[in-house]
Amino acid sequence: MALDLATLRKYRDALLDARYSGEREIRFGNEHTVFKSDSELAAAIADCEARIAALEGRRVKGVRFHTSKGLWK
Repeated sequence: MALDLATLRKYRDALLDARYSGEREIRFGNEHTVFKSDSELAAAIADCEARIAALEGRRVKGVRFHTSKGLWK
């Protein structure tokens, strides 16, 4: 499925919002996706980043995630 740059950015933003809020379900347009784990969600974000980079003509050397269990000291 070929997506344009604006759609990929919106999808990436929806994925990031879901990940930061702790949700596992994403609804984007008519599509509804439930991720089983945070690693699946991280992989989807990384894939979006790579596709966006390819459309923009740049390379992604790596994606760094900072995660926590939500526990504060």
